[in-house]
Amino acid sequence: ERQFTTIAGVDSMSSTSYLGNSNITIQFTLDRSIDGAAQDVQTAIASVLRKLPPNMPTPPTLRKVNPADQPILAMAIYSETLPLSTMDAFGEEVLAQRISQINGVAQVNVFGQAKYAVRAQLDPNLLASRNISIDDVADALGKHNVNLPTGILWGQHWAYTVEANGQLNTADQYRPLIVAYRNGSPVRLGELGRVIDSIQNDKNGSWYGSIPSIQFSIQRQPGANTVEVVDNIKAALPALREQMPPAMKLDIFYDRSTSVRESVNDVKLTLVLTVVLVVGVIFVFLGNASATLIPSMALPMSIIGTFAAMYLLGYTLDNLSLMALTLSVGFVVDDAIVMLENIVRHMEMGKARLVAALEGSREIGFTILSMTLSLAAVFIPVLFMSGIMG
Repeated sequence: ERQFTTIAGVDSMSSTSYLGNSNITIQFTLDRSIDGAAQDVQTAIASVLRKLPPNMPTPPTLRKVNPADQPILAMAIYSETLPLSTMDAFGEEVLAQRISQINGVAQVNVFGQAKYAVRAQLDPNLLASRNISIDDVADALGKHNVNLPTGILWGQHWAYTVEANGQLNTADQYRPLIVAYRNGSPVRLGELGRVIDSIQNDKNGSWYGSIPSIQFSIQRQPGANTVEVVDNIKAALPALREQMPPAMKLDIFYDRSTSVRESVNDVKLTLVLTVVLVVGVIFVFLGNASATLIPSMALPMSIIGTFAAMYLLGYTLDNLSLMALTLSVGFVVDDAIVMLENIVRHMEMGKARLVAALEGSREIGFTILSMTLSLAAVFIPVLFMSGIMG
């Protein structure tokens, strides 16, 4: 850690250690190039390698992480009857491939992989009784389990490769494989131990509850809308479920869009309550329904106009824009009340309503504009704040 503190652009650093492992997380300032920072970190690691314990099982490793790369959706496929290798084949060859093609999806990570494999569990006593070594078994497996071209047919314009499919795929196909001959009789692989259908790595796995499963985490593309991408994935799931074996099930156990939707809905509710309370306060102080209606109409008109401008510019609603609308409700009402009071003053002078409205708005329009700009100027420093929103 002392070595990392000398790197330029380090914003914060934290570490966690437990039995057999230690992780150091370094966060850099936004103006620091992540590629250059990674090179500096790698250089710092190389400079302290000689100071580390010599009996470390693996050297230190480096990984770049972007907070925006966090998964937006996680799901699991599981079954109480199907083998893991069958689920893994469907998950990697069908499910992950189809989801990765959905608009906005950047990457689909698979956890608990269980690729199919055949395991030969040899019995040392049976090997010794037949005077067969493990190398003899390995050589026999290599010689009899090949899938190579056996020749080429040359034509006048074309050449054809002739292949003989000698690949063995299941445990039943491996058991009768001849390993050697003893006393003129063949010794088959199944006679030297157990040959079973299994998976490549049985030391790694994932569980959905108490059931072994294959799990997937999905990352969105940079700039893609989280809610939109999740909706696209969920819309494609019914068709994928129809392709699954009947005994296989698919469940979503993490959905990042849920918190986003709830947050946006909370701000929407706050905006509605703000409008209702503002209208109520106006009515209490003015005591006139028609006088209350005029500034109240300014609220939906301004919000609709804001939404129209956002739509034309291609913007979407988020917490920041909804909070800005909530704050602007007070500004709009203040301006509307000031304008209304000035128009009423001109009407009390005996002028017609249209004339009073034109002259009253012209008289105080610049003042209202100055008030609004001065209030908006308070939030200008927010534009220069560094960091990541949210």
